Amino acid sequence: MELLLAKSKAGHDKNHIYVVIGEEGDMVFLANGTTKKCQSPKKKKKIHIQPIRHLEPELIQMVQDKEMDDALVVEILNLYNRRD
Repeated sequence: MELLLAKSKAGHDKNHIYVVIGEEGDMVFLANGTTKKCQSPKKKKKIHIQPIRHLEPELIQMVQDKEMDDALVVEILNLYNRRD
């Protein structure tokens, strides 16, 4: 699966960054590794998120051939938040 981050545009979590771990119809499943785990992701409509598609190569390489888990999600979000 391609790595995709998303920023919430609506709701009480507005402006929070999540990793998209799945899609189903017009819904996406989001995780941040702490409050929203991969086993019980946040379910949100696609119209309520802003996809972040332009990512640094380090982030993309980090997830290649790895299974998505909470530790990896936290590491991805920390690296994304430390960018310049």
